[in-house]
Amino acid sequence: MKAWLLNDFHGLDQLLLTTVPDPTAGHNEVVVDLEYAALNPADRYLPQGEYPAHPKLPHILGRDGVGIVSALGTGVERFHIGQRVLIIRGDTGVSRWGTLAQHVSVSVDSLAIPPPAWTVQQSAGAALVYLTAWQALTQWGDLLPSVVLVTGASGGVGVATVQLSKALGHTVVALSRDETKRRTLIELGADHVIDPSDSNWPLSLKQTLAPRRVDLAIDNIGGSMFSQVLETLGNFAKVSVVGRLAGPVPNFNTGAIFFRRIRIGGVAVATFTPLEAKAAWEALLKLLARTGAKPVVDSVFPFDQLRPAFDRLAAGPMGKVLIEIRKPQ
Repeated sequence: MKAWLLNDFHGLDQLLLTTVPDPTAGHNEVVVDLEYAALNPADRYLPQGEYPAHPKLPHILGRDGVGIVSALGTGVERFHIGQRVLIIRGDTGVSRWGTLAQHVSVSVDSLAIPPPAWTVQQSAGAALVYLTAWQALTQWGDLLPSVVLVTGASGGVGVATVQLSKALGHTVVALSRDETKRRTLIELGADHVIDPSDSNWPLSLKQTLAPRRVDLAIDNIGGSMFSQVLETLGNFAKVSVVGRLAGPVPNFNTGAIFFRRIRIGGVAVATFTPLEAKAAWEALLKLLARTGAKPVVDSVFPFDQLRPAFDRLAAGPMGKVLIEIRKPQ
């Protein structure tokens, strides 16, 4: 089969489109003939040696994908050949070969049936971002209707967080530097959109929300913006830290945390067990079905155009960037 092979941890430029042996289905596994795969920031960090996982080389990246089951391993009962499936979470693309290939073998614990109301493309890149957003929103327990601030709101996790926050009844504040994206975020359910390139945005937001403050911040960006996010928080507020697209957080005054009893917690979908991931997936699908919200696809690139697709991911898409491996039948 054709696949994008990673032979070292010196960056994306080392990826090579080549031919490798077809996968086989082990016990409780299936082989999936992939139609689409999706890119995530972690797929960029891993080849650069900036991700905790260091899989055995050579490796194939790609955690999200959708396709048709073409082979069954022993013990498989819930899936059949010819069935379309999507990958929801697991070791695919992390410790085992991933979805930037024509075929992939996947444990049945990491598979689900695409929602019938979604297109094949919408299903391809939904699982990881929605599960991440769900964990970020729910890891603190049940929240009364709150003010939720989302940084990097136009990215994959950002869009999913806006949609899920709105479905949960929260007031949503979305940050994006692009005017067109801010208009789209309003259409997706954001109550307020803010341009974080304005250095006074925390003060403007506090004036807009007064007398309320932000109760929960979902931070996909990190960097110097983290301290600005802290400025907007109220007493007993929480911060779910998802990403670090802007790099490390500079020093900040810890008084910004303890005087208001703010709690900060990391988000990592890999900590979900397969059962927890499936339970979260089913819960968030029910929530999205009530509002009619669906995944947002930014762009689709041909299989041999992986590097331009990663360039688009780095530039800041509106939703998910997909790789078309073969057209759906």
